[in-house]
Amino acid sequence: MDGTTSVAFLKGVGSRKAVVLGEVGIVTVDDLLAYYPRRYLDRRSIKRVRALVDGELTTVVGTIVRTQLEQPTSGKARFKAWLDDGSGLLELTWFRSVRYFSRFFTKGESLAVHGKVSFFGNQAQMQHPDYDRLTPENAVGGEKGSDDFALFNTGAIIPLYHTTEAMKQAGLASRQLRVLIKRALEEVPFREQENLPLSIIRQYGLIPQWEAEREIHLPSSPEKLEQARYRLKWTELFYAQLLFALRRSTLRRNRAAVRFTHSGELTRKLHESLPYQLTEGQKQAVRDIYRDLRSGSPMNRLLQGDVGAGKTMVAMFAMALAVDNGLQAMVMAPTEILAVQHALVMKRFFAPLGIELGLLTGKQGKKERRATLEKLRTGDMQLVVGTHALLEPDVQYANPGLVIIDEQHRFGVLQRKALQEKAANPHVLLMTATPIPRTLSMGMFGDLDLSIIRDKPVGRQPIKTVLKKEQDKPSVYHFVREQIAAGRQGYIIYPLVEESEKMDLKAAVESYEELSTAIFPDLSIGLIHGQMSPDEKEHVMERFRQREFSILVGTTVIEVGVDVPNATVMIIEHAERFGLAQLHQLRGRVGRGEHPSTCILLTAKMTADARERLLAMVSTNDGFVLSELDAKIRGVGNLLGKEQSGTLSGLRIADLNTDEAIMAAARQAAFTLVEADAQLRATEHRMVREHYMRYYHERFSLADIG
Repeated sequence: MDGTTSVAFLKGVGSRKAVVLGEVGIVTVDDLLAYYPRRYLDRRSIKRVRALVDGELTTVVGTIVRTQLEQPTSGKARFKAWLDDGSGLLELTWFRSVRYFSRFFTKGESLAVHGKVSFFGNQAQMQHPDYDRLTPENAVGGEKGSDDFALFNTGAIIPLYHTTEAMKQAGLASRQLRVLIKRALEEVPFREQENLPLSIIRQYGLIPQWEAEREIHLPSSPEKLEQARYRLKWTELFYAQLLFALRRSTLRRNRAAVRFTHSGELTRKLHESLPYQLTEGQKQAVRDIYRDLRSGSPMNRLLQGDVGAGKTMVAMFAMALAVDNGLQAMVMAPTEILAVQHALVMKRFFAPLGIELGLLTGKQGKKERRATLEKLRTGDMQLVVGTHALLEPDVQYANPGLVIIDEQHRFGVLQRKALQEKAANPHVLLMTATPIPRTLSMGMFGDLDLSIIRDKPVGRQPIKTVLKKEQDKPSVYHFVREQIAAGRQGYIIYPLVEESEKMDLKAAVESYEELSTAIFPDLSIGLIHGQMSPDEKEHVMERFRQREFSILVGTTVIEVGVDVPNATVMIIEHAERFGLAQLHQLRGRVGRGEHPSTCILLTAKMTADARERLLAMVSTNDGFVLSELDAKIRGVGNLLGKEQSGTLSGLRIADLNTDEAIMAAARQAAFTLVEADAQLRATEHRMVREHYMRYYHERFSLADIG
């Protein structure tokens, strides 16, 4: 038996249980040993009921002293159980599957429950907690399971595993999984094989792999458990970063890109035409990009900047350098509004320099589109901005050299790839106005070079953010009137989420009608929402830019990149329904000119999480600080959605919320190793190559496309 053996052949499993284990990804013995505990019961770290704090996430161990099934004549049924740990009673409540739970839990049995604590008066409560039964029952293969409650009271550290209802019904709860894992560790002799070179193990103070695997499942002490967790996280992140190191090395070794040799006339003229000084962050980003473009290897750079940091201007210097070198550059934006806006801003600077810039969008007239396509094909047009229309098969370029993708996380992997394939080994610049925590940057974009613009252009006024309740609306509307009387403009934003899109849109339209007729009847008010065509949206935005509307009412379609310097007030209705990143992006639509700006967050009822988000918004304008807070509140993996998770979805034990230091060390080791031995051919690196190909290459293949 070895790690690749089917788990069905392990004593106590068999074919029926193997099917259930397969549903959670446990197919081989290796998979079983990599099914790490989700948490541990350790008497030293368990909270007592009398010490519980409102809102905390914690684990309590105790005995059920009472149960109660409540079935009112009207309203929902619920099941309650009271857990006694000797210091007090914790009330547990279930509103779903109440009949199941009422039969499942019995008085006198011991439980470990994990959940969020709340209080009703002095009574500590948890609703729908995660739970593990600690009372003895028959274990796998007829072995008697030890009493986990007795074990817990002796001070043993007890691992608890994630188990589905199907697993529990098949006799595969935490206790039975522990028996199987212990058996696998005893029966599989190859487990002493190492997967890291001795030099790395010594340099970073890591325990051997076989010891880490044993201690993670059967901890002998808190100290050993911590060492095991550190080693397994380190190894996992090392191999995740090895993917990036190998990919970047291969790209630079095997692919040559056009080397930009002239820097010149056009970039100099563009710089001289600027009405303001570039910030230090912008200058450094331009230097980074110029260095890449002159290297002869394809540029693969991510330009991160906070809202309003001036990324577009940095991109324009890269575009001017492309034209200086006789090459074409293309810019892809996620929405028509943003593409049109980019084109308007860029033409203002490029037209006086004699550089022609075209626009390609889905809703364009045929005549205009044909003319643009012909000029791109012949090389008469050097620059083009567009939406995914740039990907159409009939779009051909004479001499493409630079691809710029704005708000890149909103495009799928294959869309990005399609644009890059319009040219042979193009230089690629990705841009995002969504600040990304450092661990996420390393974990998702580890093969990209990174430029970050933290400072804002000179003259930008800080935005004051205030939190108001629904009953404060009269004073809020009075403030809006004052701003409009002073010659400014404002936005009023309503939430729009997929689950309730029709209702949300109806509420936004009704609110617009009320604002137009009852609250601001003397003012000109515009409406913009997602059901409008791109042409209609752009027409409304242009009228707002031209000050035909004093107030623009809209759903979240008013987002990244919309630039109206005269707008100084942003009211966000039901702000508690928005995520932190979205709130920050919306707020960035004001504060873009010379006048002081205000963002007003209007709220109804707030959960504890919503309060935390909104107070964070009030406390800082720094998108990078907010992205770190957002990662803590929601978890790093949720920040940019499923499409972007790449290697993150393959992580089994590392946590990008907490493991930044481990990630940085593992990244340095992986990149240093590949620099010294690009194909991992050296004898001492053979085990790294074999382990990567066996366990990681396939898992990370989607990220490979990215």
